[in-house]
Amino acid sequence: MRKHYLDNIRWMTVVMVVIYHVIYMYNAVGIAGVVGKITDMDVQYQDILQYIIYPWIMILLFIVSGISSRLYLDRHTDKEFIKSRTTKLLVPCTIGLVAFQFIQGYVNASIGGAFLNNAGIPFFVKVIICIASGIGVLWYIQMLWLFSLILVLIRKIEKDRLWNVCRKTGIVVILLLSVAVWATGQILNTPLIIVYRFGLYFFVFLLGYFVFSHDEVIDVLKKWFPLLAVAAVALCVVFCVAFFGLNYADNPIYKSPLFLGYGYFASLAIIGGMARFGDVSNRFTEWMTKRSFGLYIFHYLGISSVALFLAKPGLIPPVAAYLLSAICGFAGAYLLNAVISRVPFWRWAVLGIKKPKKSKKEA
Repeated sequence: MRKHYLDNIRWMTVVMVVIYHVIYMYNAVGIAGVVGKITDMDVQYQDILQYIIYPWIMILLFIVSGISSRLYLDRHTDKEFIKSRTTKLLVPCTIGLVAFQFIQGYVNASIGGAFLNNAGIPFFVKVIICIASGIGVLWYIQMLWLFSLILVLIRKIEKDRLWNVCRKTGIVVILLLSVAVWATGQILNTPLIIVYRFGLYFFVFLLGYFVFSHDEVIDVLKKWFPLLAVAAVALCVVFCVAFFGLNYADNPIYKSPLFLGYGYFASLAIIGGMARFGDVSNRFTEWMTKRSFGLYIFHYLGISSVALFLAKPGLIPPVAAYLLSAICGFAGAYLLNAVISRVPFWRWAVLGIKKPKKSKKEA
């Protein structure tokens, strides 16, 4: 049976990513590459949403990706897994950059001021800048594709021995794993582009595959959900109080025990809570699930375009900038997804959608 709670976690988390990016675009923390503060408020209290959301969104997505990888591999071969992941993940973040995402790259580079006083920059260099800047949110699927390849190699060595042992994981071990989450959060972090946290994200991806793909372990999270939820809320409050106003996305905060502990326990609470109460499916959840990947791929273009062409020049008031960014983030993404998913070649290049196979009658 399909685990609907995983689908629901995925689309709900992507919705939170969109909301996060709206606040992030106009944050007063001083993070580079965005428009930044556009209000005259001494304190932008809306920025608190960044601190509430950021520590757990990607940890949760990589755990769910690990679980989903195991479920897929239970029904498919390693070869089918690699082929599927290459089409869905590698193609959009390589060919898709040239086919479409260079547009996002132009907007990103313009916000960052890459083209200011650019009279001496050759055209081909500008093109390279746009393509490279177009990676944007695609870093997640880049890493996920790499992790998927490494996972296949691990499976050939491990042969489910470790996976079967992890079936017996109880609440004590789950809690102690927070130490390993902290430890892996200290290693393999790229110094400049800080989203590439190879140590942390690969470890939680493996946790999803080896540990949380077991129904028995999910039952443990469901049982202990109230405690996990209380712990997550408490850590959230302490984290926000301790670091509000500081750059939460950079060293040393993103390596701190508080950041990683909150991210881990929030992820556990969400998985346990959704497995317990959110394992449902209806027309709305099915609609959101079907379009969650497209929402993730396209949402930042609407947000950043409003920021560049309307908010940054001061053509609209701050409240309108926030609202219009959110509207364009969602509506623009759904519109682009609807159009591009129907266009031959682009649906494959940008969204990793395979060409529908012809039936025998059609053939």
